Amino acid sequence: MLSFSEEIVLLLLDETNGDFVPLPESVFAIVMSGAALMDLALHNRVDSDLEKLTVVDRTPLGDNILDDVLAGLGRKGAKLAIVDALFDVAANAEEYRSRALARLIARGILKQEKGRHLWVFRTRRYPVIDDSEQQEVRARLRQLLLSDEIPDPRDVVLVCLIDACALVKFVLSADELDVASPRVEQLRKLDLIGQAVTKAASETEAIIKFAATTM
Repeated sequence: MLSFSEEIVLLLLDETNGDFVPLPESVFAIVMSGAALMDLALHNRVDSDLEKLTVVDRTPLGDNILDDVLAGLGRKGAKLAIVDALFDVAANAEEYRSRALARLIARGILKQEKGRHLWVFRTRRYPVIDDSEQQEVRARLRQLLLSDEIPDPRDVVLVCLIDACALVKFVLSADELDVASPRVEQLRKLDLIGQAVTKAASETEAIIKFAATTM
């Protein structure tokens, strides 16, 4: 089973060209941070209420993303504000993306190609070799968002994450988005960390847009 970090990286990849879909880096960082915290919650390493996140078990999981995040949270203390935890972990989001990509490459889901755009900027592309994982994630999300079935906790988490980084439009058609909007809102309220991720990502994006209009 893929981690949330791996699933988000897969969903952010355009399978046709291997590039990442456009997303402000600061928003991406918050979403990657939330993915790691949500994985830790499902592994019973952290717990949360509406405001605070508590480390309840410091035992490593043997995961090079989650163990790093858990160790960092441990240095901050047993309890901290969810928003503070999100921004602390977000500082290492690019490194966690690299680790998630390396794991997807090792699994044979992606491959890495190096090239140049306009002969100036060195780029890395990650074409999808086996899209079964990517399609399975999208199929799960479509089924959940377009039905009234009881959600699996993992899928609730994933809905929160894709909503925070505006990825729902890559899962549903424009017409389906209108129909599913109340369902997204309903599911988003079921996860406390997910609510914090959505709020932090929205505020971060608002700050970026405001800064752009004042430059």
